[in-house]
Formats: sequence, C-alpha cells, structure tokens
Amino acid sequence: MADTKRQSTGAKAQNQQATGSGAATPPSEETLSKAIGARIRITTATPNTSTIEGTLFTACPITNLVAINTSNQASPNPTSSIQSGDYHIIPTSRIQSFQVISPAPAVVDGAPSLQTLETRALKAREANAIFKLQEAEARRGKGVTREAQDIFDAFSRTMPARWDATSIVVADAVVIAKPYRVDDCRALVAGDSAALTRVRKVLEMERKKIELRNASAAIGNSNQFMRQNRDRVVVPSRFDNSPAPAPRKGG
Repeated sequence: MADTKRQSTGAKAQNQQATGSGAATPPSEETLSKAIGARIRITTATPNTSTIEGTLFTACPITNLVAINTSNQASPNPTSSIQSGDYHIIPTSRIQSFQVISPAPAVVDGAPSLQTLETRALKAREANAIFKLQEAEARRGKGVTREAQDIFDAFSRTMPARWDATSIVVADAVVIAKPYRVDDCRALVAGDSAALTRVRKVLEMERKKIELRNASAAIGNSNQFMRQNRDRVVVPSRFDNSPAPAPRKGG
C-alpha cells in the first residue's frame, strides 16, 4: 500500500510539472528517479522540438542524461536491467515537458530490479587473464637480444622452454648459454645425449633461418637504396655560371 501511495504521489507531482507554465525547466532528479520503469512522454525544447513516448530506462544524475526505450514491443520482464528495444538518449536540460502516462510495474524505491552478477565467473575470468599476462611476461627475456628472443620463441613452440637469467632452459634438460650457438648447449643431466643432440639440431636449424631472414632483409634494403639513387634527378642550380659548351665547327 505504501508503494502504491508513493507511486501515486510521484505521478501526481510529475503531471503537475508537465502541465505547468511550459518553460524549459528540466525535471528534478527525484522526479526522474521515481519514474524509472514508467511509460512517459517527453517534449524537448527548441530549436529541435519533438515529443518522445516510451519507457524511462534510466536517469543518470552524473551525466544529466535520460535513456528512453521507445519500442512498442513488450518485454517479458519490464523491470529487467536488460531490455531489447529502440533507445534514445536525451539531456535533461532539453526536456521542456515531462508526463507519466502509466506507472512502472513492480517498482521498488523508484528503481527496477537488477540481475545478480555471477561473481565466481568474473573472478575466474580475472584469474585467467592474470595468469596469461604472467605467462607472457615469463616468456619475455630480460636483457637479451632480439635474436635470443627469436630462438627462445622457436623452442617454446615445440618444447617447454623457460628463461634462467639470460640462458634458455629447454625441457629442463638442456641449457643454452649466450651467445646461443650450438657449442653453447649443455645437458643438465650427465649422459642425456639424446636431449642434447635434439636441442642442438633444432638450434642449428633456427640459426640458419635467422641468417636467411637477416640476409633477405639486407638485400631488400640494398635494392631499395639502389632504386632511390637511380630515381634521383639531378637539378642544375639556377646560379650555375659555368660556360655553355662551344658549338663544333662545321656543324
């Protein structure tokens, strides 16, 4: 009964405001908050006067904006925080008249019911994102060259790899020290020749790929430099006072 009385009082105050002098006086924050979820009619002030009718979805006191759902399609749950429709955002300063056509159903303290957040799912997503960031940071070498990082990335695509300061540890079996050549590989377990041989073969192939990429990039830069020199046009200076070549006799 108290809710019905409160809705009736709020609607009465809003209707009194709508039928006032007609001056472009924005409705108060209290008036708008009590009308959330209700069917309303708003007329905007000049120069672009228009009348909009729909459900008041929200009224933000911080941005001084209201959102109105003008869709005629009824929502299964009118008080839900998720409603499909056609939403219009209007500054409260542009509201000239404001009228409640029908009160909001099942309104509690002038606000629609909100869906409960699934905090467990949000915390799981947060933990997963943090884990991925930490994992990516662990794969990035500290104080190493681009070539060393390329070698690490190549190993980590096929085998477990981790950094130990500036050394690369592959499968917790072989360590590759700077400057990451085949001879810099060392087995962590004495006699584990199979792992050492495999890592050395992979490292040899990766270093050849890096050399080919570097050579290709150098050739590309050289060709570009040659093209720039070939296309360069020499423009004679306007202050060039050198004598013109004398015409040949008999010509």
